[in-house]
Amino acid sequence: REKIHERCKKICPPKDTFDRTLLHTRDKSRTDLEQVPKIFMKPDFALDDSLTFNSVLPWSHFNTAGGKGNRDAASSKLLQEKLSHYLDIVEVNIAHQISLRSEAFFHAMTSQHELQDYLKKTSQAVKMLRDKIAQIDKVMCEGSLHILRLALTRNNCVKVYNKLKLMATVHQTQPTVQVLLSTSEFVGALDLIATTQEVLQQELQGIHSFRHLGSQLCELEKLIDKMMIAEFSTYSHSDLNRPLEDDCQILEECVINKVSQIEDIDTDVVLKLADQMRMLNFLQWFDLLKDIFSKFTIFLQRVKATLNIIHSVVLSVLDKNQRTRELEEISQQKNAAKDNSLDTEVAYLIHEGMFISDAFSESELTPIAIDTTSQRNASPNSEPCSSDSVSEPECTTDSSSSKEQTSSSVTPGAVDIMVNEDMKLTDLELGKLANNVQELLYSASDICHDRAVKFLMSRAKDGFLEKLNSTEFITLSRLMETFILETEQICGRKSMSLLGALQSQANKFVNRFHEERKTKLSLLLDNERWKQADVPAEFQDLVDSIADGKIALPEKKSGATEERKPAEVLIVEGQQYAVVGTVLLLIRIILEYCQCVDNIPSVTTDMLTRLSDLLKYFNSRSCQLVLGAGALQVVGLKTITTKNLALSSRCLQLIVHYIPVIRAHFEARLQPKQYSMLRHFDHITKDYHDHIAEISSKLVAIMDSLFDKLLSKYEVKAPVPSACFRNICKQMAKMHEAIFDLLPEEQTQMLFLRINASYKLHLKKQLSHLNVINDGGPQNGLVTADVAFYTGNLQALKGLKDLDLNMAEIWEQKR
Repeated sequence: REKIHERCKKICPPKDTFDRTLLHTRDKSRTDLEQVPKIFMKPDFALDDSLTFNSVLPWSHFNTAGGKGNRDAASSKLLQEKLSHYLDIVEVNIAHQISLRSEAFFHAMTSQHELQDYLKKTSQAVKMLRDKIAQIDKVMCEGSLHILRLALTRNNCVKVYNKLKLMATVHQTQPTVQVLLSTSEFVGALDLIATTQEVLQQELQGIHSFRHLGSQLCELEKLIDKMMIAEFSTYSHSDLNRPLEDDCQILEECVINKVSQIEDIDTDVVLKLADQMRMLNFLQWFDLLKDIFSKFTIFLQRVKATLNIIHSVVLSVLDKNQRTRELEEISQQKNAAKDNSLDTEVAYLIHEGMFISDAFSESELTPIAIDTTSQRNASPNSEPCSSDSVSEPECTTDSSSSKEQTSSSVTPGAVDIMVNEDMKLTDLELGKLANNVQELLYSASDICHDRAVKFLMSRAKDGFLEKLNSTEFITLSRLMETFILETEQICGRKSMSLLGALQSQANKFVNRFHEERKTKLSLLLDNERWKQADVPAEFQDLVDSIADGKIALPEKKSGATEERKPAEVLIVEGQQYAVVGTVLLLIRIILEYCQCVDNIPSVTTDMLTRLSDLLKYFNSRSCQLVLGAGALQVVGLKTITTKNLALSSRCLQLIVHYIPVIRAHFEARLQPKQYSMLRHFDHITKDYHDHIAEISSKLVAIMDSLFDKLLSKYEVKAPVPSACFRNICKQMAKMHEAIFDLLPEEQTQMLFLRINASYKLHLKKQLSHLNVINDGGPQNGLVTADVAFYTGNLQALKGLKDLDLNMAEIWEQKR
């Protein structure tokens, strides 16, 4: 090495002259290197490239043909020398660069020799340490570690053994489930399946031989579900179909037995049961319906009794779950305190070493695993499919791993609680089950109502229900309402199907009820001659019952009514009403409407509308017949007399008198939101009052035309009284005679005041035409005498004595 160093010193200049020659050498090196072609300096220089090769070694220097060999040889030699020169330049520059760094190279070489010496010493020290460690390991550690390995191996063998026993037990799950199902032990079978599935998912997860067992257990669960449904259905059918009483039969037999008891039905000719049922009369069919409703009620009571048991079980489970959660909270608090003390005891072992702590943990948990294994397999020779081994798989879940046991609880009992909780229904599921039980009762009620509707509609096909009279339909309606109320009390909810069918039939009944009575009223009006009719005692009793505050048809009094003679007028609250026969029957019809509302409350609004229509019809039709003189063509009256008009007015007044009573009756039976319908009665009252006013105006108009005819021919001359005034007084007496017995006294007075006003107007007009004035002359005296005759005759009429006639108005006032 020293020789090499000396040679390098000779080649390179001394260090003190380096700085002086550095600049000169660098310039010389740059000049020499510039002689080398740049193609050799490229980083991608490679002779395997054809272009680069041709540039460096042109082929023209190697061509020896054509007598030019000497020149080509010289050229090739020149090229070789040139390349050698380039090589020398590069080598000189490389040597120069190395000489500049010779001190650094030598220092590196020296350091490498020292490092090799250090490594040799270190290797020897390591070898000695290894020898000592090997001796320590052989003397102190190898035996102890071997004991620990044997302990771990033993624990692993115990785990494998327990796992194999668990697999053997799981393998017997399906045969055990089959045995349990053969004895209808559905709960035990489901518990076993649930426990096995849990074991498969946790402790035996990934075991290849059990890859299909999970799906097979799911299919078994579905099979058990179907078997439980079938058995529960069988129990439900047998329980619901058993008679509660000795003479109680199921529903189908009820209809068949009832039909078979009717002798008029030939079951050989009429084959269908529905057709046979339609041949029953109302009483027979009504008894059958009552019997069916009774059986439906018994059926719902049975369903409710069964569901109450299920509901009580669900509630007891919910209560038990609540108590279990409270016990778990207490147990968790105790276990937490115990775990804290255990952690303190083993803390120093964990600090010392991992192997020791692991061995300690395994040694602590091994007795638990062995204990659970011994409990699970107390009788090793027993058959795993026996009935006593149903709950054994539950215990197998406790020995899966020591980690799971320490995380759950120190005692095996806590693990049992955890497993059982997984198999129980949650509180939410139990709540849904309780709601479903209640919904099942609702469904049973709905089914009963639907069957009743079907039975009702099958009888209504031939219009049987629409042909019922009021009494029969009301009886039917009350029976159906009673059944609806009873089912609502049993189930706690009202079913709407039968109620809707009842409402539909009630609407049809109301339509027929109204049309019958409207047709009856129309016939009565078309045959009414508008003469005063006698009032039978039963109608007076009818009116008297209304006066007592109750609107209802009174019961017929046998014997007593026959001895009482009809009265000339109808007495209502002390007032006399002279009426026609149609109005008496109309009062009865109105009461029938009101009583129908009491019997069938659901048709109140419809009845109100129909009754309003009936009252409007009576008002308009009577106006057409009397005021419009339609009775002349309908019943052949010769003329419409003042008596006819007064009688019509009094009949209208009687109806107006009862409208507030009718309104109050309906108002008490309407909902507050339906009070707006009562405005119909206000409109009817106004129409009736307008009609009465028109009749009064008609009576005044009759006398007005008479005054105009008679007084237009009046002449002021003897004798006194004149023929005109005698004729006027005669007509006034006839008018009074016609209406006084029909209208009340105050109405008669008001009517004659209006007639007198018309009389004075026509007389004043005639006197003005004749230029007769109140001057005390002869003509004035004659007129005064006639007026006095008129006044005396008018006041002599009954009820008009105190009538203020004010005859001074007939004279023109002096200006």
